[in-house]
Amino acid sequence: MSNTAIHVENLGKQYFIGAKQERYRTFRDTLAEAVVAPFKRFRSLVRGQLSSGTEVETIWALKDVSFEVKRGEVVGIIGRNGAGKSTLLKILSRITEPTEGFAEINGRVGSLLEVGTGFHPELTGRENIYLNGAILGMTRTEIEGKFDEIVAFAEVTRFLDTPVKHYSSGMHVRLAFAVAAHLQPEVILVDEVLSVGDAAFQKKCLGKMGEVAKEGRTVLFVSHNMAAVESLCSGACLIEHGRLAGKGPVTACIASYMETMRDYRQNPIAVTADRQGTGKLRLVDFVALDSSGSAGGVRSGSPTSIILRYAGAPPLRNVNVDVGFYSLLGEGVLFLSNEMVGTPFAELPPNGAVACHFDRLALLPGSYSVNIYCTVNGVLADWVVDAARLDVAEGDYFGTGKLPPRRYGAVIVPHRWESLQA
Repeated sequence: MSNTAIHVENLGKQYFIGAKQERYRTFRDTLAEAVVAPFKRFRSLVRGQLSSGTEVETIWALKDVSFEVKRGEVVGIIGRNGAGKSTLLKILSRITEPTEGFAEINGRVGSLLEVGTGFHPELTGRENIYLNGAILGMTRTEIEGKFDEIVAFAEVTRFLDTPVKHYSSGMHVRLAFAVAAHLQPEVILVDEVLSVGDAAFQKKCLGKMGEVAKEGRTVLFVSHNMAAVESLCSGACLIEHGRLAGKGPVTACIASYMETMRDYRQNPIAVTADRQGTGKLRLVDFVALDSSGSAGGVRSGSPTSIILRYAGAPPLRNVNVDVGFYSLLGEGVLFLSNEMVGTPFAELPPNGAVACHFDRLALLPGSYSVNIYCTVNGVLADWVVDAARLDVAEGDYFGTGKLPPRRYGAVIVPHRWESLQA
C-alpha cells in the first residue's frame, strides 16, 4: 500500500466573473436560435466582429498547485481570505471539478467544509448519522458501534430525532464534526467551521483532532487560528493568490504567512493611518537599543531599552503608556505600563521620548508584534495596533548556554533550585 494519502499535481481551478447565467432552455428556444443564428453571424461579419459573445473576465482560484501528504500527517492549509484554501478542499472532497491538473486521495474521506454540508435537512440527526456512514462505505454494524460516542460528543441527545433543518448552526457543526471524527475515515478535511461553535466545543474539537492524528489518520486543517495550526499540525502549506507559496515545517510556514500580513518597514508609526485617539499625543517612532545604545538588534537576557518617540500638543499631563508584545500567532506574551510600575508621567514636553529599560530582556528569540496605547489625562490619545516589530536574537539568559524550547512559551523568568532534606 502506498504511503501517500493525498497527491496533488498541477491543480488549477478557473472561475468566470460576471458571466451571465442562462435560463432554462426549451425545445422552442433551441429551434428559434437555430433559425436566427445565420443572420447573427452575417451581421457580425459585416461589422468585423468575429466573436459572437461578450468578453468574460476569468480568475484562477488555484493555479499550478502540487504537493503530497503522507499517511498519518496533519497538515495545516493557511493563507489570506480568498487565497484558494476552501476551493482546494472542495476539489479534494469531489464537490468541485478542477479546471486542470488532478488530485488523488487514497482512502475514505470525511469532509467538514461548511455548516450543514453532507446533511439532508429533512432527515433527523439520527438518520443523517447513518446516511453519512453509508456514504463513507461503512456497514450498519460499524456505524452502530460508534453511534453512542457520536451522540455524546455532539451533545444533541435531546434533538436526535428532530430534522436537522431545525438545528442551529452550532448544533450543525457539533454533529457534523462528531460524525467526521468518529466514523473513522482515513482522510479528514476540515475547513474553518469550528469558529461557529462556542469556545468550550472548539477546545473539545481540537483535542479530538489531536487524538485522530495520533491514531494515524491524515488530516488537512484549514484555519486562521495560527495557534491551533501550530499545536495540531506537523507541517503546513501556505497558499497565496491561488498558488502554493510554501510547504514545510509548520513554524516556518506560519512565519512566512505572518510576514505577508504585516509590512512594518513600509508603514512606520509616524505615517500609520490605522490608529485611534484624539491625537493630542502621537507616536512617531519605536526603537529597541542594546546595552551599547545600538539599534542593530537585541538579545535574550541582555540589557535592553525600548524608546518611544512622540509629538504632541501641550499640556501633556498624566500621560500613561502601555506596550503589549504579541507572538506572531497573536498571543499576548508581555505587557509594559509606566503606571503599573509606579512611574507616573505627571507632565511631558510637547515633543520628546519615553523609555522603558530591561536589565535582562526576558523574551525568547523570535519576532514579536507591538501594540502601543497612550492616554493623556485619562483620555485615549493614540492607539496603534501592530505599530512595530521587535526581533530578538538568541542570548545566554541563564549563563549556561541553554534556553527553553519555544513551544513552552515566549517569556523567560529568573529562578533558582535547591535540594531539600526529606
